[in-house]
Amino acid sequence: MKNNLLKNLFYLFFPLIIGSLVGFIIAPYIDYSKLAKPPFAPPKILFPIAWSIIYLLLGISYYVLNKKQDVTSSERKIYYTQLIVNYLWSFIFFVFKLRFLALLWIILLDVLVYYLILIFYNKNKLSSYLNIPYALWITFATYLTLGIFLLN
Repeated sequence: MKNNLLKNLFYLFFPLIIGSLVGFIIAPYIDYSKLAKPPFAPPKILFPIAWSIIYLLLGISYYVLNKKQDVTSSERKIYYTQLIVNYLWSFIFFVFKLRFLALLWIILLDVLVYYLILIFYNKNKLSSYLNIPYALWITFATYLTLGIFLLN
């Protein structure tokens, strides 16, 4: 019972905990306010709020998927791969300032997240739907990354 509780808490909060840790590590390198930005670029205060919600939804999505049925190895791989790609983008963009590589990297993330939604949909529609805000946000983030790359 206790082991199951820990496993469920892990599923729910892993994305948020690691995302917060990444945010803490890269905070000294964030130069968002100094960059020329494309139209509709949000204020920097919106990012931690949006990402916290998205990471929670992602955790809930994976928790729901695990509660309803067994998750296959390929589903697990795509879930954790997209998380790793997501977390590494921040280092590429902010720490190393490799804006073009960050653009290519976020396009990879777009593909992985849309694929994640598709494979989750085939298994559990609610798990899939919970990731729609994530897909919308990273699509917008791709636009911002492209705009920043072109303008700076």
